[in-house]
Amino acid sequence: MKYLKIMNFSLRIILFTLLIVGVGCNSSEENNHTIIHSSNTSKLEQTSPREFSSEFNDYWHSGKAEVTSYQLSQERYGELREGTAVTIFVTEDFLVKEQVKANTISEENLTVLKLNQTKNFNTGIYPYSIMSSTFSPVYESGHALKISSSIQEWCGQMYMQLNNKKDFEIESHSYFEGEADRKKSLSKTWLENELWNVIRINPEELPIGDLLMIPSFEYLQMRHKEIKAHSAFATIKQGDDTTVYTVNYPELQRQLVFYFKNIFPYEIEKWEEVNATAKNDTVGLRTTAIKMKRMNIDYWNKNKNEFKSLRDTLNLK
Repeated sequence: MKYLKIMNFSLRIILFTLLIVGVGCNSSEENNHTIIHSSNTSKLEQTSPREFSSEFNDYWHSGKAEVTSYQLSQERYGELREGTAVTIFVTEDFLVKEQVKANTISEENLTVLKLNQTKNFNTGIYPYSIMSSTFSPVYESGHALKISSSIQEWCGQMYMQLNNKKDFEIESHSYFEGEADRKKSLSKTWLENELWNVIRINPEELPIGDLLMIPSFEYLQMRHKEIKAHSAFATIKQGDDTTVYTVNYPELQRQLVFYFKNIFPYEIEKWEEVNATAKNDTVGLRTTAIKMKRMNIDYWNKNKNEFKSLRDTLNLK
């Protein structure tokens, strides 16, 4: 597989420093958008253009989203909880300046791949609902343009958002003392949340070796960690049908592992996550999400009661 012929890591780091993410996308409705390769290179700063096959364009601009359900075993409070996770990948039009979905077609729009990811599980009597959204440029390389993450449970709510501007501008809100309302500006570096979209767009661009990475917003919120980049080490390994991509954070005692198909469209079949549950705990319980069902569907047109059976198709209660 071509993308496993990995460049010398130091060369990749040099190349990466040339990439600055000021891109957006285009869409009026998720099932009615045009592909726009930006002609306004000034607002893209030094991003590098990507070129794709007709297979890529046909798949990601079919007027449908890719919806995948996963059987979830989620570690929380030192125990594993059964639940479900869903990933929804879809391209849409994005307004760079406002950093929101565009409602009209315009040359100012840019195409993004949006990932909406949800998790639902119970901890004893009360439920958890987690959702994150990541917007990544498609036709220009670079970091995610926007990331948001929210957690709702019976104790309260948390919300966190990153906007990719001159720096990463981050705002977070929480019901926990000391975390109520915070704003922070961070230098640009790899974001764990954006790895999902990088896999789907071009796995060749996945970072390997020693790097700095901001952990997933879900992790930072659930573990009450300071919002900052941490040292990490990433590896990639190809099997017969599946590629395994692993990120380890030694300081955090955290590991994230993706299992995705070797060939386009690089579907993510499974992921795993291990976090130390206590200081100097090197084991931890393993959170896993294993694919149940996958559909390519215009879900936004399926909001009437007559379509409830589609949840059964996805094995979602």
